Amino acid sequence: MISTSACSQDSKVEDKAQIKSLYEQMYKAMVEKDTATLSALHHDSFVLTHMTGMRQGKKEYINAIATGTLNYYEATHEDIDISVDGDRATLVGRSKVTAAVFGGGRHTWPLKLHFTLLKENGRWFLASSTASTY
Repeated sequence: MISTSACSQDSKVEDKAQIKSLYEQMYKAMVEKDTATLSALHHDSFVLTHMTGMRQGKKEYINAIATGTLNYYEATHEDIDISVDGDRATLVGRSKVTAAVFGGGRHTWPLKLHFTLLKENGRWFLASSTASTY
């Protein structure tokens, strides 16, 4: 007989793996300007809070990537910390990100993104993110 806590632990491990993959897919889609994938990964209520405090909703954020306002070239993930609590989770990712944003030059930043995630119908979505450096 498998204990409930063992099943719960296995479920959390699986959720964490799915969430980590979601983070990695997001960066790959940002670099490739793959708006269809970005749209599928982000919840319709998604809001990104930039380091400047500026907030962008899902459509505005994805459009900024598509039009070149936000240009991402590369991301190297240094640390991904995930916590799961039922159908909600948090992810704090620390990645070296090469980008040119809002008309600035191309630079590499130590970018920390703090995400909240929601699980709906068995699928995880990025629900919000706050950006900072580390």
